[in-house]
Amino acid sequence: MLSHGAQLRRFLVTRVRNACDVPDIVQEVFLRFLRVPNHEAIRSPEAYLFTVARHVAQQHTLSQSAASVSIDLHAVLTEPREAPNDPALEVSAQQSIEELEHALEGLSPKARATFLYHRRDGLTLEEIGRRLGVSRPQAKKYLATALLQFRKRLEAME
Repeated sequence: MLSHGAQLRRFLVTRVRNACDVPDIVQEVFLRFLRVPNHEAIRSPEAYLFTVARHVAQQHTLSQSAASVSIDLHAVLTEPREAPNDPALEVSAQQSIEELEHALEGLSPKARATFLYHRRDGLTLEEIGRRLGVSRPQAKKYLATALLQFRKRLEAME
């Protein structure tokens, strides 16, 4: 298994956003492999290793995306602009932001990750699909789900 370390690192570099996370993910993959009680029962250890690596990378990506939800939507959406100083508009904007934050928190991890990757990071649906381990059409469905959820929340406010 140790002979596959370099190949495993190359495999993971293409699947995670931050290459600095790769050593931690490799360690987790090998730990999971060591936890298997009967190594002889694994017909193809290399295939098993890379399957585990893909799953750990997906879990890592989802956990990173979930952690990044704590971005301050208020700060992003209320950047200084040439806008009239209208208290009613400010209150309405604040309420809209709060509703969008609640909608974002209510999404499934993959739908949330898809939305953030697409809108915040500017990734294409193909790139998002590769990161999440889903097809492009499935990534498109996650994005549509997120946008529909946002629309419903905002329409409910009106």
